[in-house]
Amino acid sequence: MNAPEICTALKERFADAIPEAKTDNVLQPSINVVPGTIKEVALFLRDDERMKFDLLMCLSGMDYTGGKLGVVYHLDSTVLKHKITLKVQLPTDSPHVESVEEIWKTANWHEREAFDLFGIIFDHHPDLRRILMPDDWDGHPLRKDFQVPEYYNGMKVPY
Repeated sequence: MNAPEICTALKERFADAIPEAKTDNVLQPSINVVPGTIKEVALFLRDDERMKFDLLMCLSGMDYTGGKLGVVYHLDSTVLKHKITLKVQLPTDSPHVESVEEIWKTANWHEREAFDLFGIIFDHHPDLRRILMPDDWDGHPLRKDFQVPEYYNGMKVPY
């Protein structure tokens, strides 16, 4: 299946859960998904015989500014040889989205990284804790509004 066909199948199945898609004449086709439906959409993409997205290649956090954070999911079907990118947008003040770790185990560390660096909370993740920053670090360093502290545990932070 190509990206427009994947998008059509998702819209047929999930209707209002797909508010926008960019699938024509773009280098990397993407489909926006309503955050509250990402787990259902992911299960469908993995299990449907026409889709078989068996590999989550990458999951990344994003700071879109303007009060929006996001998660970008790069999916691949190693069996059917097609790819698609899913995107969800979240409000900065309550960035919650369902974890897809049960669907693709690869998401475990990717979600932890997005949590650590952007503060995105992946509900029902089995071990959501910092992965790169120290446990007592204050803030999320890849947010555009992050202010690097002058000192950390009495040590000057070079910047």
